[in-house]
Amino acid sequence: MPDVKRTVKLTTEQKIIGNSSDEMPLRSWNIEVHLLGPHNEELPANCFEKAVYKLHETFEDRQVQTFKRPPFRIQEKGWGEFDMLITLYGVDKGGEHQIPHDLNFQQERYETTHAVVFKNPKPGLLERLKESGPIPGDTNGIKKSDESAKKKKRPDKGIDMEKLAENLQKMHEDDLLLIVQMIHDNKSADTWTKNDIDQGEFQVDLYTLPDSLIRQLWDFTVEKLGVR
Repeated sequence: MPDVKRTVKLTTEQKIIGNSSDEMPLRSWNIEVHLLGPHNEELPANCFEKAVYKLHETFEDRQVQTFKRPPFRIQEKGWGEFDMLITLYGVDKGGEHQIPHDLNFQQERYETTHAVVFKNPKPGLLERLKESGPIPGDTNGIKKSDESAKKKKRPDKGIDMEKLAENLQKMHEDDLLLIVQMIHDNKSADTWTKNDIDQGEFQVDLYTLPDSLIRQLWDFTVEKLGVR
């Protein structure tokens, strides 16, 4: 199994809770951990089983804190800025992923992103990773080599499957992203797809799509291209 890459987003919020006229007023701050999906959407970081925050030594018995449920939110208060270390533990023995984080008070809210690589993920982790994006070389369902299975497929009347395939190849990049999402959201257990992140390719066997999804794709391409 090839390595799988994901992007972790850390969101930090802070505000003054002490006397604002003090040179270093007391502040409340919190940090949350999320993943970014294929379209930069925020997703639960459920590929991790826990997050361990190692804070400044002045926190004493609270210097190391562990959280076991996304978004692994830590809530604290203090007056100083400092560098901390956040260690994320992948599910199903998915390794330790250390992320250095700069806690600062320049903005009330700020976000940072970090690339994380899962080396040879096991099945339990792979299932979680599929929820946040494509897996290199992953195939969904079993591609049927029997052409008779395709011939038995009876799409809605008025849909030319060869024309649909031709229309899909003519779509602009932005529309193709919508089509990939449409397929992802509406595919069935028999649908065959393949994602190749390194090559930037997405493959689908149209004959394995549900009839309702074929109709959606047909109507979408016809509307965008103005042809039938």
